[in-house]
Amino acid sequence: MDSKAERGKRRGMERRAYPVQVQVRRAQTNGGPVTIEGYASVTETPFEMWDSLGPFTEVVRAGAFRKTLSEHPQVQLLLNHGGLSMAYTKAGTLRLFEDSTGLHMEADVNPVRSDVRDMLTALEDGAVDEMSFAFRVTRQQWSPDYEQRDIIEVDLHRGDVSVVNFGANPATSVTLRAQDWDRLSDEDARALYERLGRRLGLHQAGPGQAAALPLSLARAEAERLA
Repeated sequence: MDSKAERGKRRGMERRAYPVQVQVRRAQTNGGPVTIEGYASVTETPFEMWDSLGPFTEVVRAGAFRKTLSEHPQVQLLLNHGGLSMAYTKAGTLRLFEDSTGLHMEADVNPVRSDVRDMLTALEDGAVDEMSFAFRVTRQQWSPDYEQRDIIEVDLHRGDVSVVNFGANPATSVTLRAQDWDRLSDEDARALYERLGRRLGLHQAGPGQAAALPLSLARAEAERLA
């Protein structure tokens, strides 16, 4: 089997981040709820992703959220995909819908909480300008050469939408762990090894030669970029 066909077997929770404008609407009275809104995902917009075999194109297709939203998934608003929930669909404080742009979110948050105040200050200062969402893919389609992945349908249940500070932009993220090296063919591992060496500028390898990049450093750099 072509080693790139392994791309079609990915499972489990995934995350994507997008540079977006998150708007903050404060209540008229001090201490009242504050509403933030923005897009946790953008549809029909190709972006570059990376895995252990290198780059590929990914597109979240329009309608990918229709089924899961109709099933009233339990989704929470988080900061950097962690910490205490700031809003929750089950409580009615987080509202999600899909429109022609993508997955729109609107959340009512409590500024009495210190973590919420910190997030709101960062948003209003322009220090944070990305959102991300955690999801599982339920339907997808790969091109015959496994160079493009179309995400047709996702499951948001028990996932999250997150305000993230400069995080894992899909255009620059790399997903590579030690066990991934073990699954690569010699040819694919050598190509990835050389690509990392060129990216880091450690050595300009000649034709057919591997870059002079220690494997431990290659792993560490790939995980840093993930």
